[in-house]
Amino acid sequence: MTWNVLALPPLPEDAVRGLLADLDGRVEVRVPARHDRAALLDALPEAEIVVGDWSGALALDAEAVRLAPRLAFVQQPSVGVDGHDLEALARAGVPLANTAGVNAAAVAEWCLAAALALLRHLADGDRAMRAGEWPQFAYQRRELSGCRVGVIGFGPIGAACARMFGALGCRVSYWSRTPKPETYGADYADLDTLVAGSDVVVLAVALAPETVGLIDAARIARMPRGSVLVNAARGAVVDNAALLTALESGHLAGAALDVYDSEPPAPDDPLRSCPQVLLSPHAAGVTPEATTRLIRCVLDNLTAATEGRPVVNVVNGADPLVRRRVPGG
Repeated sequence: MTWNVLALPPLPEDAVRGLLADLDGRVEVRVPARHDRAALLDALPEAEIVVGDWSGALALDAEAVRLAPRLAFVQQPSVGVDGHDLEALARAGVPLANTAGVNAAAVAEWCLAAALALLRHLADGDRAMRAGEWPQFAYQRRELSGCRVGVIGFGPIGAACARMFGALGCRVSYWSRTPKPETYGADYADLDTLVAGSDVVVLAVALAPETVGLIDAARIARMPRGSVLVNAARGAVVDNAALLTALESGHLAGAALDVYDSEPPAPDDPLRSCPQVLLSPHAAGVTPEATTRLIRCVLDNLTAATEGRPVVNVVNGADPLVRRRVPGG
């Protein structure tokens, strides 16, 4: 029997069908009539497998889960699972899987590049040169080698950051909600000790209720004067008003942001006009290599689900063996 797959990625329908073509014969692919919540809710009653929307616009909250009595598996084509109600899915016996690790190298490379750009004032020098200046001694440039780097969050991205920064001679420490057995030379530190002792703070922590506002005004104030912040996690992890205050006062030397409270940020968002901020359009993990790994991960999990084998990267604690659900059964 074929499986009814509801595909939510914000792509043209022919592109979605092309990406899932390897599953021909196993699945019947549908897309919502429109890319909005009403169309999502209309399409859910017949859905057995959902391929999620990486933009977060069409998330499966508790109401959506209630309206999907046949739903047996959700495959999110991203690392973040923002907006999905993990508990509601788990209560329904529906595993939710992400694509953990597929973009770890890409995001860690961006974090390393962003830290170098901030410490060496690459964007500042470029702007000044284009304006006709010669700012050879205008900035206090620093070497990354020898810097104390604190990595907050130690999943695949945080671990890759530890390896890359450590390879360049940095002294790396890390914090995560659960200390890890393999740390690639990074030392564990509690969060307040880490931020107080790091020249570069790298955020790679998952968004969860306990990480919203994790880097607040108090923790930003604990960071050493002249240090820099690199955020590749989620915008809501940082109090951006406090961050702007610290940048404008000179307490922090710079910040590199790939993520924002709302995406894209509003044209008048003060982050856009702050010269100490290096802006990136949530593209740290967008490389052909990472995209290829992501597609392969999604297809492998969908194949496993439809063949009766356990799926991988389940993040909500549900049984990884996908089983058909019969409404009322």
